[in-house]
Amino acid sequence: MDKRLLDILCCPVSKTPVRPLSKHELDAVNEAIVAGKVDSVAGVAVRERITEALITTDSKVIYRVEDGIPVMLPEEGIGTAQLTDFPGV
Repeated sequence: MDKRLLDILCCPVSKTPVRPLSKHELDAVNEAIVAGKVDSVAGVAVRERITEALITTDSKVIYRVEDGIPVMLPEEGIGTAQLTDFPGV
């Protein structure tokens, strides 16, 4: 992802800056998705694995990136509090 874009993106709710999700974090969230344990902030079950994502720097919310475009909609975020084995939570 372009560094300039990353520098201006932030969580639309908390305004917390975001960073790319690490491979270790991505593996952890995808493991939870496969197990059926992940819901979006809107309460909709997340069923598709994530290939790329951004996470707030406080590690509270994940936003997926689809075809290089960050999906920064509040209802599409994934709260990390629901992920019991998520790194940094």
